[in-house]
Amino acid sequence: MCRRYCLFVFFSVFVVFNLWATTREGGKGLMYVHSARVINKGYLEFYGGTRFFGKVASFGTANRAYTLWNVQGFSSFNYGVSHHLEFAVSPIFYQDTNRGSGFSKEAVDSPDDLFLSIKLGSFGALESPFLFGGMLYTRIPTARQHNIIYEPYSAGSVEVGITGLASYFHNPIFPDAGWSIHANLGYLNHNDVGKDLTGDSLNLAPTPTSMSSEFLFGLGLRYPAETFDFSVEINGRYFLTQPPVSAYSREYVSYLTTGVYYKPYPWVTFEMGIDLRLISQEDLTDYTVTPRPKPQENFPNYPSWRGILGVKLAIFPTSLYASPEEKLLKKKATDRKTILERMMKEQTTTKNAESELSRIKAERKKAEEELQRLRKLLEAEKKKKKEKKK
Repeated sequence: MCRRYCLFVFFSVFVVFNLWATTREGGKGLMYVHSARVINKGYLEFYGGTRFFGKVASFGTANRAYTLWNVQGFSSFNYGVSHHLEFAVSPIFYQDTNRGSGFSKEAVDSPDDLFLSIKLGSFGALESPFLFGGMLYTRIPTARQHNIIYEPYSAGSVEVGITGLASYFHNPIFPDAGWSIHANLGYLNHNDVGKDLTGDSLNLAPTPTSMSSEFLFGLGLRYPAETFDFSVEINGRYFLTQPPVSAYSREYVSYLTTGVYYKPYPWVTFEMGIDLRLISQEDLTDYTVTPRPKPQENFPNYPSWRGILGVKLAIFPTSLYASPEEKLLKKKATDRKTILERMMKEQTTTKNAESELSRIKAERKKAEEELQRLRKLLEAEKKKKKEKKK
């Protein structure tokens, strides 16, 4: 057991010093860091929200004051295809570009780009605290404009990324009832050779001559407390091959993100979080070849903070709206009975009877915990029904 903990800590530390933020999507996990768990088979979830930042800055020799805004509206539909497979469609429906005034076509992208992802996960030994998985995703350029200031680099091409997922659950029987740690390590290829990053009709700005690529990382902790969950995570990105100086957001940066999750009902979760920039390299963009002048003050390509608001809704199955945990516990009890019967049969033929007996005792203990929790749920349901009759 000690060896497993040491290996997980080593892996987590390795992740922190080598990675960067993942895309905003729904499903299991934190604000940015994905869990190795997939949503249940046949489940359909909707996730939507906004990420925002604002600051007053000055431009040009006259130091003209201007309020910089960066607001993004995101959404995601996640579907559990099987016990180990999840599919997600995640469109960004609104994105500030800071290239025009008001809500003009130059100032706003609506819709912005579309993300598609396939997640393989929930792999691990029976009732093991460790789960592993992976995710393959692509970015489809459906927006009018790309290379957006204050946002991660994009060139208007079809991007492809892959991410490895690892999770540790303190309570493997009821993963959402105990604290958990999640780690992601990914690679993203921008496929941007020859892309025009500035929209310069004279073609004076340099274009990518080799495909830009990045390491992505994330490490986070989630802690439950009744109807509230709390999380803290570190995420960031590091370019393996940088885009040219005409690109915004071409430096290394990392963020600390804290989150609060309010769960008034099993089918809905409200999220609120804040990003705080930890490390950012000196601004490496050449503003003489970009569509926007550089602010006079110390203002890097990435915001110093960002606010996050979101909501997650369960669409299917409709049984989630009435005692979903009770149904899950009953199913687990049935599955547990089958496992125990199989183990009892195997115990009579195995040479290592003591080892098998220990496994059976452990399974019985888990079954007792599940039955005790189910009993409490049923008692609470009876109490509610009596109060309604009164």
